[in-house]
Amino acid sequence: MATRKSERTRQRIVESANRLFYHQGYHNTSFTDVVRATGVPRGNIYYYFKTKDDILHAAIDYRLERIRSMLEGWTDSYRTPVERLHRFVALLDDTGEALTQYGCPMGSLNAELGKADLALQEHAAQLFKLFEEWLTDQFAELGYAGRAHELALRVMAVGQGISMMTHVHHDPALLQRERQRLKRWVDQLAEGDDSCL
Repeated sequence: MATRKSERTRQRIVESANRLFYHQGYHNTSFTDVVRATGVPRGNIYYYFKTKDDILHAAIDYRLERIRSMLEGWTDSYRTPVERLHRFVALLDDTGEALTQYGCPMGSLNAELGKADLALQEHAAQLFKLFEEWLTDQFAELGYAGRAHELALRVMAVGQGISMMTHVHHDPALLQRERQRLKRWVDQLAEGDDSCL
């Protein structure tokens, strides 16, 4: 019972810190912010995490686990690679409000850490790698085995660009237009046409 309560407390700290790191940025989030957001006393947080970096590593692991679970669910739920790629593109819709307000959680974290915290950024880069590997598998199954990783990187790059410009302009309509363009490109690829995007 005590162990379960301890696990719940740790999870509460990680989830709260994860939100703060996304909404405020890692460097703009203090230990005090985490204390306030969780309602867990500072000394108790130190029991689980000695430094803010330790909390970030746990938050990245939390994100990785959620992404892994989501991608496995998509693989199980959608029959064809085209359906799975459409589901990936629809993620832009699912997260549209947050993207408009805060940008992409993976992109913003990696950009922030890449300026001064390369060891932390190396861990955060795993968030992108999970998507890259999954997308590479989809494009390979679609018949583009020789170019699957290149296409996966292209989709990720376009998605990041859409996220960034939506955030910069605070324009959900831009997100909708570009998402539709990306969806059409997936359909063209499925027909063997790689002439656009």
